Amino acid sequence: MGAAVELEAGGRSVRLSSPDKVFFPERGFTKLDLARYYQAVGPGILRALRDRPTTLERYPDGVTGESFFQKRAPKNMPDWIPTAHITFPSGRSADEMCPTEEAAVLWAAQFGTLTFHPWPVRREDVDSPDELRIDLDPQPGTDYADAVRAAHELRSVLDEFGGLRGWPKTSGGRGLHVFVPIEPRWTFTQVRRAAIAVGREMERRMPDHVTIRWWKEERGERIFVDYNQTARDRTIASAYSVRPRPHAPVSAPLRWEEVDDARPQDFDIATMPARFAELGDVHADMDDHRFSLDALLELARRDEHDHGLGDLPYPPEYPKMPGEPTRVQPSRAKTAAKKTAAKKTAAKKTVKKTAEEPANNAAEDHANKATKKAVPPAAQPPQAPPSEPTVP
Repeated sequence: MGAAVELEAGGRSVRLSSPDKVFFPERGFTKLDLARYYQAVGPGILRALRDRPTTLERYPDGVTGESFFQKRAPKNMPDWIPTAHITFPSGRSADEMCPTEEAAVLWAAQFGTLTFHPWPVRREDVDSPDELRIDLDPQPGTDYADAVRAAHELRSVLDEFGGLRGWPKTSGGRGLHVFVPIEPRWTFTQVRRAAIAVGREMERRMPDHVTIRWWKEERGERIFVDYNQTARDRTIASAYSVRPRPHAPVSAPLRWEEVDDARPQDFDIATMPARFAELGDVHADMDDHRFSLDALLELARRDEHDHGLGDLPYPPEYPKMPGEPTRVQPSRAKTAAKKTAAKKTAAKKTVKKTAEEPANNAAEDHANKATKKAVPPAAQPPQAPPSEPTVP
């Protein structure tokens, strides 16, 4: 596997063991290639992760090996990497790492981290999101071009409701993510409510192209606005994160004028360093802005008051939330309704039959009595006169 090497980032040295271990067999990229990629885009990915509780998506033996999500800070994490205490929907809690230096990213790469999943909060206030994240997820039959079309409509919706501005990036697959920096004064529930309002407005404008339906069987060939990515403990891969696919793609930050012509497959750990060296972090100014959700929350209020459009289902692993509709797949709900209706029909028939039986029995008894009165007793055959005694 080769001798360990020392990599430098931000004035700190990080040891990388087994640098020759192949992490992406299809392209031949090694663990060292992964670490050097993160070294090259260090300022960009640190901007995306700084002070955020971050879940690590680890592939210790490369993309073809086993993987897991590490939410709790590893016990061997160096003391120069701070943590934040976060609470999960289940009520359990954990300390998650919060990168504050580029070297923290290299340290995570040493342990096979491909993708970084930061929470939309900062460690000083882990209950108040400071980003509204919109995930445009292409469903089967759709592709990146469809996501682009939806992204342009999303841009218009954001501008119309509060003058919001979003920063787009590729997902690393066929989709697009748009992040909106917001004032950290709303709860996860409220931010999710704003995301639902965005999705519903997009669906109204592009009903054949965009959907906010949670159940896959209802989505069709449309772009799904995944509003649940804004729920507590739901995260989206950070900008510059490597995605666990054979060709080692990355989630590439874009400028709006690049969105139409971009090809997601062109952004990988081999090509992104050159782009970063030329353009720098094209999302570098995100943290200079903070927008209000007031207009979107007012839209959500009107949707509920005027159209009866309230909350939508949470993911299955979440506890039942106040105001949430029934969390049942529509096809199963229909099947259950049919079974319930059939049971009710059968029960009604049974009750009716039971109620009719006494009446039928009484009618039969009455008929029998009437018959007995109306029909005379059968005539008896005449008796033969007693025979005369025989005289001898």
